[in-house]
This record gives sequence, C-alpha cells and structure tokens, in this order.
Amino acid sequence: MNLSVGIDLGGTNIKAALVDTQSAKTLATLSKPTRDGEFENNTPRFALTVREIVHEFEAQAGSKLAVGLSAPGLANPNDQCINWMPGRMHGLEKFDWAAFLERDCRVLNDAHAALLGEVWAGAAIKCRDVFMLTLGTGVGGAIWSGGRLLQGKIGRAGHLGHLSIDSNAPCDDFNTPGSLEDAIGNQTIAQRGEGRYATTHALLDAYASGDEHAKIVWLTSVRHLAAAIASLINVLDPEVVILGGGIATGAKDLLFKPLQQMLDTFEWRPGGNHARLVSAELGDSAGCLGAVFNLLNR
Repeated sequence: MNLSVGIDLGGTNIKAALVDTQSAKTLATLSKPTRDGEFENNTPRFALTVREIVHEFEAQAGSKLAVGLSAPGLANPNDQCINWMPGRMHGLEKFDWAAFLERDCRVLNDAHAALLGEVWAGAAIKCRDVFMLTLGTGVGGAIWSGGRLLQGKIGRAGHLGHLSIDSNAPCDDFNTPGSLEDAIGNQTIAQRGEGRYATTHALLDAYASGDEHAKIVWLTSVRHLAAAIASLINVLDPEVVILGGGIATGAKDLLFKPLQQMLDTFEWRPGGNHARLVSAELGDSAGCLGAVFNLLNR
C-alpha cells in the first residue's frame, strides 16, 4: 500500500489525513489547534504540530511518508512554501516545509487544494475542465483547466471571489470594485441586510420563513452569483461548476434552486451544451486529499 500524509493548515485548526494514494481513501484523520502566533525557539507552533502529526502517522504506517500541505496564501512556483500570506499565520511566509520536515513535501494554496480533492475523489472525478467557488466568510475559488491546476505566474490564479460585478461599487479588501465576495460573502451581510441579519444563515432562516425583505436581499446576492458564474463559464468553458463552503452547505436548495433558474437564463449554451452545477462532496477532507493529489502529480 502506498501512503502519504495530507495536511490542511487552517487559521484555527490543522486537519490531517493518512491517505492511500492508490485508492484516494483516507485511512486515518487527526485535527489539532493551529495556535497561530505562538512560537517555540523561533519556530511557529503550527509547524511543530504538523511535524508531530506526521511522526504519529509514520508510527502507524511503519515507514517514512511524503507530505502534501495546503495553507492560505500564494504558493511559490515550485510548491516549496507559501510566498505571500500577510496579516495572519505568522511565520508561514517563506517557511521551507521540506527542509523542516526532512522529507519530500509539496505546498499549495488551500482553495487550490480543495478543488484538487474534488477532482481526485469528489464531485469532479474524471473531469478536465472545472472551476470551484467556496462561499463562506469570503468567496474563494480555484480552476482546473485542460486537466491541470491553473495557478498563474505568482500563484494568484483562481481568486474568483475578487471578480468585479459592479465597477461603481466600493472596493473590497483586494481593491476590486463591487466584487463577488462583497456581493455574497458572510463578511458583508450586515451591510447587505441593513443590519437585520447577523449571519447569512440568519438571512436564510428569514428567507425560508417567507420574510419579504430577506427574499430581496438573498435573491439579489444569488443573482450576482449567477451573473459571475455565467461570465466565468464564458471564460473557462467548464464541464462542471462546484459550489462549496459553509454558505453553500447550509443553504442547499435555497441557493441551488434559484441559482440554477437564473443560470438557465444567463448561461450561453451553444448547441444546448451547459455546465453542470454541483455541490462539493468532500467537506473538510477536500484540502487534505487535494494536498496529496498535488504531491503525486508534480
């Protein structure tokens, strides 16, 4: 059996999986606190925890294991480290994981990893052209084009939440005017909902109960999402569009039904061809599996 370790390094928790690389099956999992901002002898605490996890899995496997690691930020072109991650995950930038762990280790962006997980073992198996949007506090994204991950020159490709859908609206955190992230991400729900809803889930509860104001707010956001997806379909020509993240998971039909109806209007469908809209399948395990898939295919 060929085994590798997948690590999904998040701001709150480190998720890890021992993966059979032949079957893409997860054999064991671990989750430990990230403890961002803590250091021991100038080494980030999260790095020490990752090493402990790897050694624990090696004790189970009885052999030294290669590691695939996903993390927020922009990975450098050779997948050695995260080149850019300002403001949080202190000590992550330029941290050389292969040297620290003393083994083969490939690093990539967490949204990229989530899509690769879905391509390898989830909603997009055997697909060559896919893009994914993760709807949560913000809006993340990733692109699989022609059977390869689209990363771009500096690893910036796939930041689909920072697509502009209204050039006259205020700029988001990435200086994008009227971004998709601001149109549907949870971080702007107070502004979009005029202070009536603390979270997107509260908005959805009100919408489901028939509240007219909530209906307007929610369907306006979904319309922005549909316009963005239709535009991306024109650019990328995917077989499948995957939606994941906490908002998509929580909303279910409250999102997918009106979104599909709007796409039936907005999407250009030459010869009747259309992109399938699907929900992400792997949940919290996507990043770990995608990190291993990246390790196997570089």
